[in-house]
Amino acid sequence: MSPLPSILIIGAGLAGTEAAWQVAKAGLKAKLIEMRPRKRSPAHHTNEFAELVCSNSFGALSSDRAAGLLQEELRHLESIVIKTADLHAVPAGGALAVDRAKFSQALTKTLASNPLIDIQRKEQKLLPNNDQITILATGPLTSESLSGELRAFTGIDDCHFFDAASPIVQGEEIDFSIAFRASRYDKGDADYINCPMNKKQYLEFRSALLEAEQTPIKDFEKEAANYFEGCLPIEELARRGEDTMRYGPLKPVGLWDTRWGDLNDKALRRAKRAYAIVQLRQEDRAGRLWNLVGFQTNLKWGEQKRVLHMIPGLQNAEFVRFGVMHRNTFLESPKLLKTTLQFKKRATLFAAGQITGTEGYAAAVAGGWLAGTNAVLLALGREMLTLPETTMVGALTRFVTEPKESKNVKGSFQPMPPNFGLFPVLQERIKDKRSRYKAYRDRSLEAINTIKHKQLAHLTNSKNCLLDTDF
Repeated sequence: MSPLPSILIIGAGLAGTEAAWQVAKAGLKAKLIEMRPRKRSPAHHTNEFAELVCSNSFGALSSDRAAGLLQEELRHLESIVIKTADLHAVPAGGALAVDRAKFSQALTKTLASNPLIDIQRKEQKLLPNNDQITILATGPLTSESLSGELRAFTGIDDCHFFDAASPIVQGEEIDFSIAFRASRYDKGDADYINCPMNKKQYLEFRSALLEAEQTPIKDFEKEAANYFEGCLPIEELARRGEDTMRYGPLKPVGLWDTRWGDLNDKALRRAKRAYAIVQLRQEDRAGRLWNLVGFQTNLKWGEQKRVLHMIPGLQNAEFVRFGVMHRNTFLESPKLLKTTLQFKKRATLFAAGQITGTEGYAAAVAGGWLAGTNAVLLALGREMLTLPETTMVGALTRFVTEPKESKNVKGSFQPMPPNFGLFPVLQERIKDKRSRYKAYRDRSLEAINTIKHKQLAHLTNSKNCLLDTDF
């Protein structure tokens, strides 16, 4: 018998990390190429695998929410990334958030200790030839050399949008005579730090944002920035209207400081409720680092320090990271990819993660899982997997691989986060939204478990699996 082919994975982000693990788990050799630290990206700060750039949150944890359901599907499918996220979770109300450093370090150690995964730190400048089964998981910050290769291979210019990351402050300097701990509507524990503003403070803060100087977009195209609507810079939100931030990340609804008095006193609640509230989410397990929720920004660092110190409770805060902005690129996937995540022009080339046009960490993991699994099936000469659109993984995959004329793609193709609007309707109409979402969840997990036990059982044979014991 000829030896099984090794599978090449380009990029060790969330998708590439997951894909490499699924390949090794099936008993095949994986070659994982990562350009850091030899070549840096505009957004990454470390050399670890699966580094989380914009946020430390995978989204809502509850499985009757779209992001939570996607996480739960991946747990059932034995995702190494979601398992590691669960192990390194930090308090975040109803969301799955992680200690970024420990999360990435654990995944790097796990993959580096697996003898079936060959890690090479270098830039992959060229697309491999047809004979090499390859997973392209270079993310939205694909190097210019490889981007040029892709444009020549596909004949289509890549799409892009501008993305920004939030600042992080140390918790010791937060003034708790002003700030308070609470989760919105008291759901879960009091996991967020909240900095309340009155109307005067809010208007002065907005005015300062509008006047603050931005970093020039000198490394990107000079035309007006095309921001992704799900991750707008805070100064862009401020420009869109006086109350836009108050209906977005600074929404005060459902947050109450017990020092203000009895929440059940309606007159007091109307009189005392904050006009706007800035929330901070825990970054590390020890609770020493805090991320300003929704405060992605492209302001100059000196301007960030000046303006953000205007937030009540953060007047003495020490910043350990300022916000940055970078250009994200992605493929026009509906024209290029099959539902198996193979390129239509080359069966041995797969794409996974944010480069395909999915949005969010868990969605990138899902793409890595599917591409890794299908690359294994291709190498074994077996039928590849297309997940049903009644699952969140399948629905997202169909969205990014459906033809342009599909009803789901209107105008230019743009990234899509997990959402229940991608699902086909239920056979029985359910009016109550919560009950309907639970029905979506039950239908999805039933389909996932059927696939796992019938179509994937041969890939989890104990003789082929290397257990992930090192965390």
